[in-house]
Amino acid sequence: MPGRHQLTELQLAILRVIWDRSEATVQDVWEALHAERGLAQTTVATMLSRLERHGVVTRRAPPQSRQYHYRAAVTEREVQHSMVGELTERLFDGDVIALVQHLLTGEDVSPGDIAKIRDMIERVETNAPETK
Repeated sequence: MPGRHQLTELQLAILRVIWDRSEATVQDVWEALHAERGLAQTTVATMLSRLERHGVVTRRAPPQSRQYHYRAAVTEREVQHSMVGELTERLFDGDVIALVQHLLTGEDVSPGDIAKIRDMIERVETNAPETK
């Protein structure tokens, strides 16, 4: 499902629980996040309703169950692509090179990271069709 998925940090945390389990109830999500976030179950239920309304998750009511089961309607990769695209547009005026330059000049980039990035670029170049 392509599109724009600009999610809050809490929405992403909820989605990660669902991605990890492939399906989760409000109770499952609450149990996974409660210790670190101290959320109420009603907050989790509200967030899942919002995610459903925006087409990010779907829900079903299995027979003999009193709880909805939520599944992700988008992949982690789709969300990453959408959110990085939005970030690139907003902060770098759509300039991917400026984004990459910013990332490469960060203090968190080690020489080992640079070598891995070089390898990735090489793989992309060797697998990409030639352009004229």
